[in-house]
Parts: sequence; structure tokens; C-alpha cells
Amino acid sequence: MRVLITGGGGFLGGALTRRLLERGDQVRILARGDYPELVALGAEQVRADVADAEAFERAATDCDALIHTAAKVGWGPYAEFHRTNVVGTRNAITACRAAGVHRLVYTSTPSVVHTGGDVEGVDESVPYATHFDAHYPRTKVEAERLVLAANDRELSTVALRPHLIWGPGDTQLLPRFADRWRSGRLRLCSGPPKLVDTIFIDNAVDAHLLALDRLAPDAACAGRAYFISNGEPLAIDEVVNGVLATAGLGPVEKRVPAWAAFVAGAIAELVYATLRIRREPPITRFVARQLSTAHWFDISAARRDLGFEPRISFAQGLQRLRETAEKQ
Repeated sequence: MRVLITGGGGFLGGALTRRLLERGDQVRILARGDYPELVALGAEQVRADVADAEAFERAATDCDALIHTAAKVGWGPYAEFHRTNVVGTRNAITACRAAGVHRLVYTSTPSVVHTGGDVEGVDESVPYATHFDAHYPRTKVEAERLVLAANDRELSTVALRPHLIWGPGDTQLLPRFADRWRSGRLRLCSGPPKLVDTIFIDNAVDAHLLALDRLAPDAACAGRAYFISNGEPLAIDEVVNGVLATAGLGPVEKRVPAWAAFVAGAIAELVYATLRIRREPPITRFVARQLSTAHWFDISAARRDLGFEPRISFAQGLQRLRETAEKQ
């Protein structure tokens, strides 16, 4: 199979690239950066932005499938999120149709249903959120709607919603926790710990490849979205402290009330926006919500329609992180 991967140099995109190459597929990555290590493994690289429609269409030429992982995350102006997450996804669909690509696997997020309170054991029947604390989930809702609406006889689409991807090579979760811990800015919310889902990188890759291989006009997964996770909700304290421990850090001892974290995030966002500071604030409303609410999901549909079964448990994932750290 010839597969185009957007965001191919990222954490998930890179892992997908390596796995596809290992199993004998041809891979072309569309990314803004340069990734010689993936090219050395056999991947073809196209340097371009997903918002460049013409470059996207050229990159999709002669491909059988597209895995669209590229996304704008974190902090920044709404226009940047819309450009990458919405325009980039619209370009992905257009490129598929123009190049005759018949399968599109889209990496979404469970944040599309997070309304601000606890989300506990819900399945895909729960509606999209209508209120958002950040541009990321707002634009991901719009992008996911585009992908699912595009499903037809010529282009089979599916959206996967992995929650908190982590593991060796992580560029988001562990580095952010570690940086905040080292600077003394990492806090957990007071009160009983909330349960959250995570997904180890290998499990996330498994789910994407299962969806890729099953996609077809009459497939059960065509035109649908799926929550994917390790299927083992854990207290957020256990997740944060467990991941930090693999880097020889932690545990987190400082705590703040949830309301105080949210207010601090709102103030920080206002100050950074007013002063036009480009870097991400030390706390945002979105992060405060993630640290103070439960968010875990029913993955029965992914098990049924994709044949997905998490292979690597949280404990096994931590061991792999430790082993990786010891080798560095």
C-alpha cells in the first residue's frame, strides 16, 4: 500500500511511518520540517504545509490512502488553529478526491465532546461540545465533521479519537510535565483524583492501522468516529507521577483548587493575548479543565468494528519509558 501521512515527523506520525515501513508499505510524509532519519528508513518526504492545497494534491498523487495526523495544538491565535486544523483537513479531503485516494484515516481527539465537566465512560453517541475553552477542540470539531461528512462510495473515511498519547519519543505529554516540574510550576488539583484515559503510542498506532486496513465503502467503521485508549482509566495523580518517575522526577506535591487553576488560566491567557506573547502561558483554561475533570471513554465500538485491543498496559508502557531513558 502507498500511504501518505501528514505530520509524518511528529510523535504519532513518525511512529506510524516506521510501522508501515516495517510491514512493507510505501510511505510518503507531508511535513513542514526535514526528517532525514525517516527518509533513511525508506520514507519519501514532501516539505509543505497542509494549508497549501496544491502541494497537498501533489503529495497525494499515486497514493492509496491518507492518514491525516497533522494538527495545531497548544496555544496561539485562532487563525493559526483554523488554518492547520480546518483548512488543512479540507485540503486533505480535496486532495484525496483529486488524486483518487480512496481511504482517509483522520486523527481527531476526545476533546471534541468535552463540555467542561466530568466525562465518564461515554461512547460515541455523546454529542459534540458547543462550548470550548481553547481553539484546539473548537477547530477539531469542525475538522472531524468535515471528515465524516466526506464519507461516500469514492472516499471511505474514519475519525479516531486517541486520548493523551504517550511513550518513548513523546514530544508533548512527558516534556511538558517535566519542564513544569523542573521549573516548580507543576500543580495537581486538590480533592479526590479524577479518572482519565491515556493511550500508549504502540496502541495508538495499532488502532490507526486497523482502521486503515478495514476502511472500505461498506465497512462498519466507514463514516464513523471512535474513542481509542488503553481502556484502563487511572487517577490523574497516578498518570502524572508515573510518567514523571520514568524521568527520575516527582511526585507532584503542590496542589491548588480546581477553581483557582481555571481562574489562573483565564488571567494568563488574557495577559498573554494582550501583550501578544507567542509562547504558551504557564497555565490555560483548557489545561486546568484537563487536570481537574474526569475524562475516560467506552472503547467498545473500536473493539467491535476495528478489532482494536490495547496490547501495552500503562504499567508496561512505563517500563518501556524507563528502559528508553536508561539507554540515553
